[in-house]
This record gives sequence, C-alpha cells and structure tokens, in this order.
Amino acid sequence: MPQMTGGEAIVATLQRHGVDTVFGLPGAQTYGIFDALHGASNAIRTIGARHEQGCGYMAFGYARSTGRPGVFSVVPGPGVLNASAAMLTAFGCNAPVLCLTGQVPSSFFGAGRGHLHEMRDQLATLRQLVKWADRIEHPAAAPGLVAEAFRQMLSGRQGPAALEMFWDQITTTAEVDLVDPIAPAAPPPVDETRVAEAAKLIRAAKAPMILIGGGAIDAGAEVLELANMLEAPVIALRNGRGAISEADELSLTIASGHPLWRETDLLIGIGSRLEIAGWRWDAPPSGLKRIRIDIDPAEARRAPSDVDILADAAPATRALIRAAAKAGAGSSGRREKILETKAATERKTAGVRPQVDYLKVIREVLPDDGYFVDDLSQVSFASWFGFPVYRPRTYISSGYQGTLGSGFGTALGVKAAHPDKPVISVCGDGGFMFAVQELATAVQYGLAVTVIVFNNSSYGNVRRDQQTAFDGHVIGADLTNPDFVRLAESFGVGACRVENPDALRPALEAALAADAPRLIEVALEPGSEASPWPFIRY
Repeated sequence: MPQMTGGEAIVATLQRHGVDTVFGLPGAQTYGIFDALHGASNAIRTIGARHEQGCGYMAFGYARSTGRPGVFSVVPGPGVLNASAAMLTAFGCNAPVLCLTGQVPSSFFGAGRGHLHEMRDQLATLRQLVKWADRIEHPAAAPGLVAEAFRQMLSGRQGPAALEMFWDQITTTAEVDLVDPIAPAAPPPVDETRVAEAAKLIRAAKAPMILIGGGAIDAGAEVLELANMLEAPVIALRNGRGAISEADELSLTIASGHPLWRETDLLIGIGSRLEIAGWRWDAPPSGLKRIRIDIDPAEARRAPSDVDILADAAPATRALIRAAAKAGAGSSGRREKILETKAATERKTAGVRPQVDYLKVIREVLPDDGYFVDDLSQVSFASWFGFPVYRPRTYISSGYQGTLGSGFGTALGVKAAHPDKPVISVCGDGGFMFAVQELATAVQYGLAVTVIVFNNSSYGNVRRDQQTAFDGHVIGADLTNPDFVRLAESFGVGACRVENPDALRPALEAALAADAPRLIEVALEPGSEASPWPFIRY
C-alpha cells in the first residue's frame, strides 16, 4: 500500500470521485490538505476565497448548477462557523456540498485546553447543519470516510456532508489503501399498488394541479408529459424552476398559479415539500386530495397525503402516467383557462415596477442557458414571478433559508463550474456588502460574473415592513454605502452606473461581452419599488 499523509489520502480520494475544483481558505490545521491539493494541481483546481462563507457558497453554486458535489475546505472553529450559513443553505436546497475541515491535535482532543480554533463539540455542531458528518482519526481511515461522504450526499434526498480530521493526522504519513467510489443507495422501487391508488384519484379529478420542487429538477420530461395528459398547470417556487420551461403553456409561476389554486381538487406534488410561501395561509380548497411523489420518507411523515409514493421522481412519474392512462384518466380541458390566467397575472405583475422592467431586460439579454443567481432583494423577490426560467438548474436560489448575502459567492461557484456560460448575480446593496471582498477572488481567478447591484441605500424589505407594520419606526434599515463603481474599479473590475431599464440593456450587453468580472450599479430611490409581496404572500 502507498505511503500517504492524511491530506494526500483525502485529495487522492477526491480525484477518484471526479472532483475537479476545491474552494478553500487555508489555515494551520488544514495546511496538509492544501499541500496535497498543490501536488494534485494538474487534476484539481483550487480557488481561494477571501472569507470562509464565500468558500461555502462557491461550492454551493457549483453543486446547484451541475448536480455534482461541490467541495470546500476551511479551518475548524471560526472557519466552520463562518461557513455554516452556506452549509445550512445547501441542506435547505438539497445540494451535495462537502466541507473538509480540521480539528485540534489528537492529543488535545476533548481536553478543553483552549487550543487554536477549538470548539467544545464541533462534530455535533456540523451534524446540525448537514445531512451527514464524521471524523477522520487516522490517514488510513480517510479514503473510506471520504467515499462514504460522497455516498451519503448522493443517496436518497441529496444534501451536504462534512468531515473533520485531527491537525496532526492530516500531515502524518501512513500506509493507505485507496478505495473506489461507493455507489449511492438505490432509490426505493416504485410501489405499483400506491401508483394505482393515485391513478384513481387522477381519474376522478376535475381540476388537478402539479407542484414541483428541486427533487423534480431532472424529471422535467416526465412531469411535462403528465401535465399535457391532464392539461394541468405545473407550478414551481424556486428550486424546481426550469425543470419545465416557463415558455410552455402549462408552466406557471407562483403568481399565476395562485388563482387556480382556489379551485384545485387534486394536488400532485413531485419532489416538493408542498409548501409555498403564502399559499399555506390559505384554507385548502374544499375536498382537496393530495398525491405526493418523494424519495424522502420523512416528507410523508411531516405532511401525509392521500397517497404517498416513496420513489425517485422520474420513474414514479412515468409509472403514474401509465397507470392514469390505464385507469381512463384524461384531459381536464382547462388549457384555455390556464392560458387566460397566465396572461391576466402577467398584466397585473407588470405593475411591480421598476423591478419587473429591469428583469425583462435581464431576461432578454441573458441567453436561455445562462445563469441567474438571486439574493435577498426587491428585484430578486420579483424574479420569483417576473423572470421566466427556461432550463433546469439555471435559476439558483438560497431556497427557504433566504440567506441574505449568499448570491455573489454562489454566482462565482456557478461560473467556476460553467466558464463558457454567462452568469448574472442580482443583489441588493445590503446583501452585496456581505460578499464584496470576493470581487478580488473574481479577478484573481478570472471568474467572469456580472453582478448587478440594485442600490436603494437600505435593506428594502425591512424598511417597508417597518414603515407599514410598525408605524414608520425605521431603525437599522437605512444604509450608508460606498461608491460601488469606484469600489469595483479599485479591485480591477470594470463598472458603471445606470438609472433606468433602458440604460441597463447596453450596459449588460457590454458586460457579458467583456468575458471578465463586471459590476453594474442600478441607482434607486429608497422606497421607490412597488411591493412584490401581493403576488408572493397571498
């Protein structure tokens, strides 16, 4: 067996799993991992960030946009805690993200002597953030545990994983037996009895609706076939968007889907938590039946449906189509009504200005296969219904975590994974300042992301809520900002400022054509944006 350090064993196993990029910020406990990455630089590219949160979000963007594991490495203790928001976001979005970190030297472990970066129980903390976590205690154990981390991330309902390793063991040399990747657990077989029960509900339904989430992102063809068979609208909130092109007649946003919700008599959930912000506050339509297809049995326990089918989205949906046809299910005859509802809603949402006007320009300039990465901002909220998505994995969101400041780092990870595709990061001024230092990362590694910073000199949503719900008691919401154009230029990033949608178009076209990091500031008056919430939180 070859002699390897713990760090070399980790990196060699990453190579066996096809990892081509690691995002990281090296420190004392992880030097051995980064030294091994240096030795493997012909096979694995290392991108260094300026903050541990940036490392985590870059790995998240890589994973969400590719469906492959994204890997990052940070020091233990403060480094892990700085990256914890990204791990929690990956958990919420079911993204396979692997965190590699250190631990105090083995001789200090559990002694509570205040060693550098020591946490009382780091592994327990990690297990609250990720799907699976473990500790590597010896170089010989590294290959098996890294392989298990990949198996855990990719089995069933996908999610992040974490591994910590004792500081001294990362640089200790020992005999190591490398292992091949372990196949993910096979998805549960489709229960044909449950499918037949679901088909009976479909046959009896007059107004079915299909709700999809991130678990259906690779089942778009099957979902569309079912939708066409039933003439049923398909609604996705965030992570399922693009599974079916929103140019399709039956693909609706949460805004255009809501008017149809009131008359729905059968909800077919596919890879979805069956939770849409706002809709949960509505009383369910009278007599509503539910069918759920999900790979995670916990979802059936959390909110049981009339028929729960435990299976992967694509094969289960194919089985449901066959069974529904056999049961005599047919079209609802609602296509015209769906189209009318879409058109009527689009006319209403056009009044969410200026956000929808800016989004229209972005959509027209960004190719169908380009990437749109949101953050928490007035424009990003409006994008839930005002920005059509045409391809799977091209709309990247922080999901239900709603993580302010996640967008720019995530966009850099998307660009690292797709260097030949345009990537646009849409941020507010408040959220962008969480990650502004990563402009240096973009320049250093040639990550040609165009970031559009909508600057209303405030945390816009907080400001509106305080004005409307708390008698105008605005506190902590108004912001003093730098000159974003000059700030970007100081990093070596080309930048400009625009004040209306017409001016955004040539600026954005030029930015994407430059194939280099670019910043566009959109100047807005505080409080000038129409509220998007009437179309989100009904």
